[in-house]
Amino acid sequence: MLPACTPRRSELRRCPARGNHHRRATSVRSVKIRPVNNRRRPSLVAQVRDGLLEDLVTGRLQPGAQLPNETELADRFRVSRATVREAVLTLMDAGYLDRRHGSGTFVTLSPRTRHPLETTVSYAAMIRDSGHSPTESVISKKARPPDELERVLLELTDGEPLIEVERVRLADRRPVIYSRDRMAIGLLGDYADGALDDSLYEILAQAGSPVARASARLIPTVASSKLARLLAVKRGTPLLHIDQVDYDDRGRAVMLSHEWHVPDAFELIVNRRASATGDLN
Repeated sequence: MLPACTPRRSELRRCPARGNHHRRATSVRSVKIRPVNNRRRPSLVAQVRDGLLEDLVTGRLQPGAQLPNETELADRFRVSRATVREAVLTLMDAGYLDRRHGSGTFVTLSPRTRHPLETTVSYAAMIRDSGHSPTESVISKKARPPDELERVLLELTDGEPLIEVERVRLADRRPVIYSRDRMAIGLLGDYADGALDDSLYEILAQAGSPVARASARLIPTVASSKLARLLAVKRGTPLLHIDQVDYDDRGRAVMLSHEWHVPDAFELIVNRRASATGDLN
């Protein structure tokens, strides 16, 4: 038996009638559900920044050229002068533009050139291909005992030291890469002294252990106080850290490298192929 029900006037549902065990169908209003678009439109600042970068890529703005004033850019992109000012500041922070007091804003750098990571590269050649003059500064060269990981990777015997070389590579006197390279002293033979100022790949080749392949991990990081000082950037600036092991043609690890790259200097890319099944999902 259904319980007695004394409905109130404010109640919308009806009390089930005695002897009737069938519920009345309630009317449901149809609601149109619109698909949600999760894609966000780029901000006005990003649109102006990308437009100016396109000018650099196409050569419309060459290094040394003066940027149009804020009013002209605001009219061109149909935005406020404040938006233009913020977009220009992002390109100044990236090193593409430089503001000269009383003169205006000028282009300082050409856009980054792309360098694939599937082959080992000469950073001197990379800097030269980007239209800059490559130089390097050797910070230190020292022999020291390896830590446990270094000893295992380089297959060092107990008590065998390694040599560590710290360098900063520069493009037109601007620091762009800081590196710490470590090799077994016994592997270098007579090349363990002043020649370490030259290309380490060439030294390894002359010592009979040319680099045949490498394995690298790419790790995004930010500049510590030391890295900020060495690379002439602000502390906390995003950097690309590459942790690499170089192997000779016998599969032996011959060099360990830690590198920190200023990200706006180069564009490092990875070319990927479809799997054998053709499944890209």
